[in-house]
Amino acid sequence: MKGIAGKVMRGLPVGARLDCIDNTGAKVVQLIMTPKLKGTHRRYPKAGVGDMIIVSVKKGAADMRRQVLKAVIVRQRRPFRRPDGTMVQFEDNAAVIVTDTGETKGSMIKGPVALEAAERWPRIAATASTIV
Repeated sequence: MKGIAGKVMRGLPVGARLDCIDNTGAKVVQLIMTPKLKGTHRRYPKAGVGDMIIVSVKKGAADMRRQVLKAVIVRQRRPFRRPDGTMVQFEDNAAVIVTDTGETKGSMIKGPVALEAAERWPRIAATASTIV
């Protein structure tokens, strides 16, 4: 895992629901916790593009539901700024389920993946079809 250049605004608070865009069987996941986040007193923890998060599967295959897994955020609706000054915003919030080391559990990723997430997680970049 590498660091992120630029100012990625953390646009997903705890409790946010994201689309799962890989073929693991999960459809909708809910953000439970953002590990390794140094927060502020009485402020909800948030996560942004490229962050590894802990999620609970809300909709999907029967064997996947109610599992607690790790995932990486690859798209978010909240606009964020890249180092060259451009603002990037996606149509939805999406995540990819990964292992503890960052390997993708699924074999394919549907839709575009943010460049920040692809640079930080090489296995996601190798699996992604489109990097924006």
